[in-house]
Amino acid sequence: MKRIASGVTDIGRRRVSNEDAFGLDEELGLYVVADGMGGHAAGEVASREAVDTVIAMVRRDRAIAQAVASGDRSPETLRRLSRTLEAAIQAATYMVFAIAENEPEQRGMGTTLSALLLCEELGVVAQVGDSRVYRVRGPATERLTEDHTLVAWQLKQGIISAAEAERSPHKNVITRAVGSRDYVQVDTNTFEVASGDRFLICSDGLHGYLVDEEIGGIMEGPVDIVAKALIEVANTRGGRDNITAIVVDVT
Repeated sequence: MKRIASGVTDIGRRRVSNEDAFGLDEELGLYVVADGMGGHAAGEVASREAVDTVIAMVRRDRAIAQAVASGDRSPETLRRLSRTLEAAIQAATYMVFAIAENEPEQRGMGTTLSALLLCEELGVVAQVGDSRVYRVRGPATERLTEDHTLVAWQLKQGIISAAEAERSPHKNVITRAVGSRDYVQVDTNTFEVASGDRFLICSDGLHGYLVDEEIGGIMEGPVDIVAKALIEVANTRGGRDNITAIVVDVT
């Protein structure tokens, strides 16, 4: 399979700095988006360090991804693939936490992180926080990650309705973050990839302005144009946060 990707990040219309970061390694098929948090530019440090660490760690253990891409679908190899991505995020967590502990102005910083790793006909997502990964296949758009927010938990437990979730003042309360402690629980999920699939990895500054049903319509065209169009949609609808999108096309 061939992959082509394009990533864009934008400060938005209300923020004075951009605390989002993204990274992509098309040789590995790895795509990462992070949305940092913390004062004194600490969010920028957290997101950039997290993205760079995840990519470096997966590169170090690329043999597992290469084995899967070459057709190894044994249960042990697939478990090792998921663990490789999870371990990379744990390394990023420890790195960000350690920096914060040694720099008083950056103490308490953290970041969300969503990662997508494509190995030919198989993909893995790893998730911490409320950035997201979507797959568009034909007319259907599927969210491949679950938000780690207070509202998402309340909704899942049946404590509030979908309508109440939309109005909740706690929509942006994150329940998991990379770097706020020296360990974080990482969600991973493995799935099949087909030719024609298109993926979107984005921060909440983008998906907060979209409903899932409209994503497929916007995601038509060359990946670089689509990525810029998504940023423009978020800015046109308010641009209250930093906005980041990576669009990946599989053929």
